[in-house]
Amino acid sequence: MSNYLIREIQENDLDELMLLIEEHTAYEQAVYNGVGKKERLQKELFRENSQLKCWVIEIDNKVNGFCSFTYDYSTWDAAFFIYMDCLYIRSSFRGIGIGSVILARLKVLAAEKQYVNVQWQTPDFNAPAIAFYKKNGALSKDKVRFTLSVDSKE
Repeated sequence: MSNYLIREIQENDLDELMLLIEEHTAYEQAVYNGVGKKERLQKELFRENSQLKCWVIEIDNKVNGFCSFTYDYSTWDAAFFIYMDCLYIRSSFRGIGIGSVILARLKVLAAEKQYVNVQWQTPDFNAPAIAFYKKNGALSKDKVRFTLSVDSKE
C-alpha cells in the first residue's frame, strides 16, 4: 500500500486541487467551468472562520485526492451537521481504505462537535460510490436534486 497523509489544505495545494476538481466533475459527468474558481476557493478556504473545510490526500508525497465539507444546520433535526461536498480520490488509489478513513474522520469530527450526522450525495449512476458508502454503514434517501441558477446565462 502507498504511504498517505490526510491533512488540511495549504495554499500551495490549490493548483492540484483545481485539477482534482476538474477530474471529479468529469467523473460525475458534469460540466466544468474553471473561470475564477481558484481565486474564489482560495479566498474562502483560507478566510478566518470559514465554514468551508478541505482535506487533501497526499499519497507518495503528491496530492491525489481531496475531501471538502461544510458545517450546516438541519431544520428537520434542529441540529448542526457536516455536509461532505466532495470526496474524490484518483482511481489508481481507490480501494485501499483511504475513503473509509476519511468517512471515519468526518464522523469523529461531527461527534466531537456534537453534530447530529454527516450528509452527502452522489449521482445515482455512480454504483461504485453507492456500494462504498453502504459498505461503510451509510443509509441512502432517494431524492431529486434541483439547482436554480441566478446567472441568466445558464
